[in-house]
Amino acid sequence: MDITAVFACGAWKGGFSTTPRICTVHSAHAMAGPRPVVFSGPSGAGKSTLLKKLMKEYDSVFGFSVSHTTRNPRPGEVNGKDYHYVTREAMQKAIDKGEFIESAVFSGNMYGTSKAAVQAVQAKNLICILDIDMQGVRNIKKTDLNPIYVSIQPPSMAVLEKRLRDRKTETEESLQKRLHAAQVDMEFGKEPDIFDVLIINDHLDEAYGQLKEALSEEINMVKKASLSS
Repeated sequence: MDITAVFACGAWKGGFSTTPRICTVHSAHAMAGPRPVVFSGPSGAGKSTLLKKLMKEYDSVFGFSVSHTTRNPRPGEVNGKDYHYVTREAMQKAIDKGEFIESAVFSGNMYGTSKAAVQAVQAKNLICILDIDMQGVRNIKKTDLNPIYVSIQPPSMAVLEKRLRDRKTETEESLQKRLHAAQVDMEFGKEPDIFDVLIINDHLDEAYGQLKEALSEEINMVKKASLSS
């Protein structure tokens, strides 16, 4: 399988770590057509909400693959739609066999992007979304994939903590780990020459408008291609 093609697509996944474990980083090359989009930002910044809005409005333009995780499903999450929920043993075995592009560990849970899941997106000829953590961003920076890098950040740590607590899906211990990771992530978002677009998600509609504007060129490119095909 051509890893060059794999990295042109992406995974929508959760879980961010200041010290993630990442699988072998493969060389990726820029592909013709719309640039892929890399999304990054701390859990609770509203990234998933923005992505869902983007997918709903432009379902024939963007695509994302379903990631694997060893964490338990949250209320309302569906296996095969939100994540592929697997055991640690099964996921580690697949990683060891080279079936994953990248993986990370956060709060004791594993997250990863499988080659098969990404291939399914690529086959649909859509703009591929890659939702990754800080280390993933640094790794892709080492390639010549040339995606658009978008950082979604909360307006403050206080707002982020409230959002995470309101979810009522975290223990106090896991919440503190997420808050610590978020602080590091927010500092990372301020580093020069990392992200092309920085969106502070204070008001959802405003943040979504900024996101659409930032991706308008690629969106229009895909629409024109669809009309001419």
